[in-house]
Amino acid sequence: MIIAPKGTKDVLPSQSKNWQFVEKTAREVAELFNAKEIRTPTFEHTEVFLRGIGETTDIVNKEMYTFMDKGGRSITLKPEGTAGVARAFVENGLYAGALPSKLYYITQCFRYERPQAGRLREFHQFGVEFLGASGADVDAEVIILAKTLLDRLGVKNVSLFINSIGCKNCRKKYSEALKKYMEYNYSGLCDLCKERLNKNPLRVLDCKNPDCKKITADVPVILDYLCDECVEHMSKLEKLLQLAGVEYTVNPKIVRGLDYYTKTVFEFVSDNIGAQGTVCGGGRYDGLITEFGANDVPGVGFAVGIERLLMLLENSGVNLPVNEGVKLYVASMGEKEYQKAFEIATKLREQNVSVEIDHMQRGIKSQFKYADKIGAEFVAVIGSTELEQGVVKLKKMADGTESMIAFDEIGKFIKGE
Repeated sequence: MIIAPKGTKDVLPSQSKNWQFVEKTAREVAELFNAKEIRTPTFEHTEVFLRGIGETTDIVNKEMYTFMDKGGRSITLKPEGTAGVARAFVENGLYAGALPSKLYYITQCFRYERPQAGRLREFHQFGVEFLGASGADVDAEVIILAKTLLDRLGVKNVSLFINSIGCKNCRKKYSEALKKYMEYNYSGLCDLCKERLNKNPLRVLDCKNPDCKKITADVPVILDYLCDECVEHMSKLEKLLQLAGVEYTVNPKIVRGLDYYTKTVFEFVSDNIGAQGTVCGGGRYDGLITEFGANDVPGVGFAVGIERLLMLLENSGVNLPVNEGVKLYVASMGEKEYQKAFEIATKLREQNVSVEIDHMQRGIKSQFKYADKIGAEFVAVIGSTELEQGVVKLKKMADGTESMIAFDEIGKFIKGE
């Protein structure tokens, strides 16, 4: 037996309704904020992610699915959504249109990492990218969009944490202070953090190694190193969140795992999905677009993993929609009766009525059992007498009531017209 590759998962018909519910809600919420959908390729030139995500990140160093195509080009399966959107924004000249450009996507992503609950090698993200505006008001709007999505899905007990990692200038000063502090604890760091300390010191704060966590518990706080502009940006963000009634906690340890972030970073965290509790994360990335050859265009966004979100909904006891049964099953007895059933089913589907018929040459009793299994609301029976009279015997499965209905009246009857 051939099985699915490790870290991938089938979405079965019994589960797809939940996915559709989340995706539909995400699209509706995005549209409330005037965001429009963008779809980018499943794979890109590897350079897109080297430039967009950063060469010091775990994603680039350890997790990307990269291969050489038949033309000798280095290609990478999309590990996240933002870099591809940035490339598309520049390549298609969206920066010359009305700004801010508010974009959202629902996409597959791929990362080679150890599969665990809510974290797969092939996974799906809903993401939002607002490009063209530099103010803290846009940061607040993106955060409120994420909160609106979680609220509409019925998610409870999720906490919002925010931070500022500053601009390039104040972050440089903080990186120097961080490196100086780490010099006294260098031997206790893991090998990866020793590497990070020279390339991107802030990434040390994101390490999950228990020994590194102890060392970074008392590091200097980045908020103490912000320049006046970044302090003002953070202050305005807090005021706007307060104005909107959004509860939050400032957590100076949040840095996020991608190199493109500047100033605002944020996470929505839950304790209902295990140790990896981040449900949604994002922030501002004002220098990203220049990496793709355009003039500087500021941006801010977030992404939420749909698998993790579904796991959170289930663990939180949210009532998810159930698959509705078919509206009508047309049972038949004999070849001529089956042909009529086929004709009726075709016409009713044209009237937007969901219909099923027998495809397995079952007897009439077995057809009724099958109709019950698929949740049919009504069963119409066509025997030789019904065929001759031009009617069906229509049974409502919930209460067993029966009616004789003309072929041409079936649709109106079951619709209640």
